[in-house]
Amino acid sequence: MPKCVVAEDESLLREALLQQLSLAWPDLEIAAACDDGGSALEAIATHQPDVVFLDIRMPGLSGLEVAAAMTEVSPQSQIVFVTAYNQYAIDAFEKGAVDYLLKPITQDRLLATVKRLQMRALTGTADLQAISTLVRQLSGGPADVPKPAPLVWITASVGNETRLIMVDDIAYFQADSKYTVVMTAEGESLLRKPIRDLLQVLDNSMFKQIHRSTIVNLRAIASISRDDSGKGLVKLKTRPETLSVSQPFMVLFRNM
Repeated sequence: MPKCVVAEDESLLREALLQQLSLAWPDLEIAAACDDGGSALEAIATHQPDVVFLDIRMPGLSGLEVAAAMTEVSPQSQIVFVTAYNQYAIDAFEKGAVDYLLKPITQDRLLATVKRLQMRALTGTADLQAISTLVRQLSGGPADVPKPAPLVWITASVGNETRLIMVDDIAYFQADSKYTVVMTAEGESLLRKPIRDLLQVLDNSMFKQIHRSTIVNLRAIASISRDDSGKGLVKLKTRPETLSVSQPFMVLFRNM
């Protein structure tokens, strides 16, 4: 029974795709349905699915970043990108390294994709070199979709006091139920915003997700190492604690 991971950050679109898949591919097992790139990467590493449906634009890790990591984390998985932007070099998709679906997804188009995936599964594993090339080609994103300005400061609580904290001074964020703990050199504060919402407004060139529940400021990292199990360990410049990096996320730090 083939397994699948679906990653789509919009809940209504995610549920619609799951329903469409149940009709187009009844014997497909949905191993996980994720709403951000970080949880998708962890689910892919855990379940080793046959097929992954990746929304290109997601909080935290984009679908392209997840696909790049998959060449090491789950190289046998076939990839289907889901996008609302046909500016994303559709000609490259047609070369067959991966498939793509344009939103809104029609049932006929999904059926064609399913048939293509089933046929490709009979011929062997994914073409990793072609996938890597495709990810590099598409990493710039559509030129006409402006990115919002990254967050510069936040207000967070320490007891009954509210503090203004510059984002550059934050060492890391850590999820705490519906809230987020903000760690600086001076100590911790509480932000009344879930960590998933932060992924959409932080500068993703400097703030990296290292675990489903942790985002670290690259400027605050003193060193990164691996233990014998492959799990990463981050030592910080201004904090005494050591942060754990989930094994799938270590792929994102291989050039550091």
